[in-house]
Amino acid sequence: MTAHHLELLAEEGSIKAFLDVLLPGLLPSDCTFYVHAFKGKSDLLKKLPERLRTYQRMMMSYNLRLFVIVDQNGGDCRKLKAQLEETAHESGLATRTRAAGFPWQVVNRIVIEELEAWYFGDWEAVRAAYPRLKPDTIRRARYRDPDRIQGTWEAFEQILKQRGYFKDGLRKIEAARAIATHFDPDRNRSRSFRIFLEAVYEAVGQPLPGGPAVSCRGR
Repeated sequence: MTAHHLELLAEEGSIKAFLDVLLPGLLPSDCTFYVHAFKGKSDLLKKLPERLRTYQRMMMSYNLRLFVIVDQNGGDCRKLKAQLEETAHESGLATRTRAAGFPWQVVNRIVIEELEAWYFGDWEAVRAAYPRLKPDTIRRARYRDPDRIQGTWEAFEQILKQRGYFKDGLRKIEAARAIATHFDPDRNRSRSFRIFLEAVYEAVGQPLPGGPAVSCRGR
């Protein structure tokens, strides 16, 4: 059964700002969503068990799916994914990873390593928002694979500053909204974004353009 509503738990405000702009163009007209922003990863992880127990009680009455979205931030993505999976299991919710093809209620997604990696994955969208940026930036070895960039947001901020943007520091929420306006999910080169997108499309009963994504973190 496809979802008619998505609840997304994001670790901070820029992810919420990005998804608030992006998702309306991806979801069917009869599907609603809400993105909840927390005060960082530690705040989300601390509050997650109680939140999931509340959602578990709602599941019988509402046709919804849950998304938990956190940044890797240089940590071990497998350990983080295992922690999120166990929290969901203890709350009585079926995760996409453990459902093995059966209906699921919650999916845990890790942004490798931060939201800015998704921006590097669609450089055309970034340049549409900030046209002074050079088109060949992502052809440099350091930026060629969006999910392997070290210090993603610092690298992104430095590039913008070099072209005269955000001289006083990257305003993440402002940038998230501006870039999401031009974002084309189908051309994005970030594997972690494609894996997130795959779960969104599956939740609402749509096929993923270009075929399934593959990740060390599994389904």
